[in-house]
Amino acid sequence: MKTQTLKELFEMQKDSLAYFFENVNLKVIEELVEHITKSEGIIFLTGVGKSGFIAQKISATLVSIGIKSMFLPPMNALHGDLGIVDNDDFFIFLSKSGESDELLNLVPFLRNKGAKMTALVSKKNSRLAKACGREIYLPMEKELCPYNIIPTTSAEVQLLFGDILAIALMQRKGLTLDEFSHNHPAGKIGENLALKVEDLMLKGDMLPISHPNQKLSSALEIFTKKRCGCLLITDEKNHLLGIFTDGDLRRALQKHGSKILDLQLKDLKGTTPKVILSKKMAWEAMQLMEADQERPFMVLPVVDEDGSLKGLIKMHDILQSGLR
Repeated sequence: MKTQTLKELFEMQKDSLAYFFENVNLKVIEELVEHITKSEGIIFLTGVGKSGFIAQKISATLVSIGIKSMFLPPMNALHGDLGIVDNDDFFIFLSKSGESDELLNLVPFLRNKGAKMTALVSKKNSRLAKACGREIYLPMEKELCPYNIIPTTSAEVQLLFGDILAIALMQRKGLTLDEFSHNHPAGKIGENLALKVEDLMLKGDMLPISHPNQKLSSALEIFTKKRCGCLLITDEKNHLLGIFTDGDLRRALQKHGSKILDLQLKDLKGTTPKVILSKKMAWEAMQLMEADQERPFMVLPVVDEDGSLKGLIKMHDILQSGLR
């Protein structure tokens, strides 16, 4: 047996995955996506061995995006767990060969239940595909294993299919980040998605507050000291009137030269601010700041319903929190 270098193994697997993408039948997958989108039942996934592990992962991903799904081991199903299956449900079998007796033994009982079945296989015309009546062929040339035995490439194409299926369903159902956060409240993902603007915003003495009648010469001290890259211009009742950014400063210098130091902030054309409420989610602030791909902005004033200034959220602090 020839020993391949790591580079050669990576290249071999790259070629194997390219073969999968070049030969997969998108039409039958599109039909499956349509069926699942319209399904009102549970999406069951099953498999044995390595395919069983992949089936569990795909089911867990579907659940995380709000799709009713469950991994049901074939032996458990045959020993009583079939009681959970109804005629509205959808069964997806994962099997490289499509010849596993454990899966084949399950098919007639699911048919009696009225469940719809699809076989995901990497061997054409398998017994499982014929028994299910619906086949999705996951093409692969050979396993990465030098003996063509250990499920390596076959497991990867199953996982690739499952991830693409999940994202396609996520888009069809229009899942929002807010809905996803309700399904995933714990861990780093949940922590990030649960972050509110008020959790990350600067407030109080940290804010670079100035007033419309203030000369730029005196306001620059605040600009420099607070290190926020902007001035927040408010009236005597703390209502936000505008924002003067470092970009506005550069443009004013080009237009007025050194005379700008004697100008009041109300005489300098600042940026019309976009604002966000403190109770909004941090990811919503990030989306708003990145809305203009050509000119994203790095700071966002935070206000109350009545327009009173509450704080300032910076893109730097959002990214530092781990939110992407």
